[in-house]
Amino acid sequence: MKTRVALIPAYEPDMGLVKLVQDLNEKGFEIVVVDDGSGLEYNKIFSQAGAYGQVLTHETNFGKGRALKTGLVYIKNKFDQEALIVTLDSDGQHSVEDASHVISFAQDGEALILGSRNFDQDVPLRSRFGNLVTRFIYSLFTRTHVRDTQTGLRAFKASMIPFMLEIEGDRYEYEMNVLLTCSKEKVPMKEVDIETIYIDNNSGSHFNTVKDSFRIYKEIIKFAASSFLGFLVDYSMYAALVMITAGLGGAISIPLSNVLARITSATVNYSVNRKFVFQNNEKIGKTMSQYFLLVAVILGGNTVLLSFLVNGLNVDKYIAKLMTEVTFFTLSWMAQKFIIFRKRSVRKEEFTCYGK
Repeated sequence: MKTRVALIPAYEPDMGLVKLVQDLNEKGFEIVVVDDGSGLEYNKIFSQAGAYGQVLTHETNFGKGRALKTGLVYIKNKFDQEALIVTLDSDGQHSVEDASHVISFAQDGEALILGSRNFDQDVPLRSRFGNLVTRFIYSLFTRTHVRDTQTGLRAFKASMIPFMLEIEGDRYEYEMNVLLTCSKEKVPMKEVDIETIYIDNNSGSHFNTVKDSFRIYKEIIKFAASSFLGFLVDYSMYAALVMITAGLGGAISIPLSNVLARITSATVNYSVNRKFVFQNNEKIGKTMSQYFLLVAVILGGNTVLLSFLVNGLNVDKYIAKLMTEVTFFTLSWMAQKFIIFRKRSVRKEEFTCYGK
């Protein structure tokens, strides 16, 4: 039987954590708990949890994503690649039965198994709304449907740990980045139904609705703002050039105006994305060549679609421009985030450990 490992990131937990690890231990799980800088007043809880498994301690609070990575580094060094891993939250939202159920699906190949809740049940408004928003944004940018994008109950084989460690993010945004990267890299994802549990209206959650939501969406928001700036430059030049070259006829005027406007706006967009959106420090020559290759590919498709809409379907040339830009926005974001400006460095974890 393959080793089953339960990984639990914890920040200022209550005594429910001890009951959870005790129950997991009785079900045959190896247990790794990461104390993410909870402080001295929580030492008693983690000490009791250490009787049933391994406790790793961050001296300061780094965030859920960093805690998960710390646990994964430890698991990678201690267990073989055939071990099965399930991550659980420490606030009582996940049952041992569901952990056992979800991890059972991780045995058949490299895939990410998601324990998905039923949001048709009595769910706190904050959680229902948060999942609705993240589900919509995730689906919009990946064309992949995931019912519960915020679930912390996830399972996978230990052989996937190097892949998981490469994914950026230290706090709550890490779990969304995992879904985005899996979609981009074509890693299979399977949703498994689990019980929907909210204790005391989810008061034990440390998720800050405003601050942590911004962390999750900030790259998309910044990219959208940068793209909008590029769009303003592009659209303004396009409109001016269409009037200037009107005498050449639509078959020449439309594509020529689009190409010249796009070259100018692409230069502006590259500079903003590299410095402010993705904060990339690689050599300009490498990223710029990749970026303008992407621009060329998108420009070709953009120009063909725009000309077809205007000259083939008789769509208004200004409305056609809007339709075309919306179509290629998602492709550009995915390519820049995961290929051109991808962050490749992984921090080494610093932690202390004690326990079973």
